[in-house]
Amino acid sequence: MATKKDVFDNYDQFIFPTYARLPVVFVKGKGSVLTDMDGKKYLDFFPGWGVSNVGHCHPKVVAAVRDQIGKLIHIPNNFFGINQSKLAKEIIRNAFDGKAFFCNSGAEANEAAIKFARLFGGAFPGAEGGRFEIITTLNSFHGRTMGAISATGQAKHQKGFAPLLQGFVTLPFNDIDAVRAALTPRTVAVMLELVQGEGGLNIASVDYVRSLRQLCDEKKLLLIVDEVQTGMGRTGEMFAYKHYGIVPDVMTLAKGLGGGLPIGAMIAHRHVAHLLQPGMHGTTFGGSPLVTKAALGVFEALHKDKMLKNARIMGVYMIERLKEFQKRYTFIKEVRGVGLMIGVELFIEGKGIFDACFENGLIINCTQGKVLRIMPALNVTRKEVDKALGILEKALVAAKT
Repeated sequence: MATKKDVFDNYDQFIFPTYARLPVVFVKGKGSVLTDMDGKKYLDFFPGWGVSNVGHCHPKVVAAVRDQIGKLIHIPNNFFGINQSKLAKEIIRNAFDGKAFFCNSGAEANEAAIKFARLFGGAFPGAEGGRFEIITTLNSFHGRTMGAISATGQAKHQKGFAPLLQGFVTLPFNDIDAVRAALTPRTVAVMLELVQGEGGLNIASVDYVRSLRQLCDEKKLLLIVDEVQTGMGRTGEMFAYKHYGIVPDVMTLAKGLGGGLPIGAMIAHRHVAHLLQPGMHGTTFGGSPLVTKAALGVFEALHKDKMLKNARIMGVYMIERLKEFQKRYTFIKEVRGVGLMIGVELFIEGKGIFDACFENGLIINCTQGKVLRIMPALNVTRKEVDKALGILEKALVAAKT
């Protein structure tokens, strides 16, 4: 049986060091609890960077995978698949009238959206190659493939990979005047996250988003909403755009869609979906019988276990408790969030607090150096929340002294 040292040595010798890994090896997950090789249990309040929205190994996801894996794992996309057809219908039923393209990750979904925008830009008389610029926002994060990092509004993710893909104009978040001023005959779309997760839990204002929707309608631009992290109930609605009373032209999904299995999707509204035709885009593994069956299990879990309601209730409770912490600890600058997507911005570096939480059995995240990111599973219980906040407060006390 492999020891912890065996695992660490194998990583050191055979795997690229592309992640700053913590010295722990997890072997089991159930709900909001992870267990390591030594039997130590951790409350996971940042499950899989938002992948495990329904918790680790949710019974409905596990049952779906077990049912499917002995029947058919993979078929290419030039054949029809039962589960893929059901999943596309379920996404559309919960979102807006359109069509889905399935892939394997959020970056792939965003790459598909970028290609779709280019296609849209050439769909107007005399516009071939003329409309291609996509407006994105500072502090956004859309993935690590070349198109996705070109769209991302953070220089640190782009360093070392020049020249980037041309055609992106990065503007301040929540600034509609900047968007209006940046429009040119080359502009084809606006692409944004409604809640910037990796960018520091920055939330788009209702006025900003509604003004963007109106502007895109007026100028015949696509509004592309990246719901890779906010989708699948994370904000207390199935998709974050529903908080704003608008409908995007294109939406991208991944992370929580597969319950732990790799899947992404680009959804295009029916009024433009006809543009994508055979041969224009593709993927080998996207939408396989196995991953789409798992995603159907995720939808079943979200609905039957009433997780969106729980996300709203627990989100309000956590934010209220965290704002009480803010009164007691002057180095907390702001608490903000929607549903169970919560950020605690500090005046100090957050790494020490993150480390203390981890040492005491709580997994959270620290992004942008000073923002604690807290995103528990949508079925988290009040008892688990109270335990997690107790661990966090101990870390805050230690930071204060």
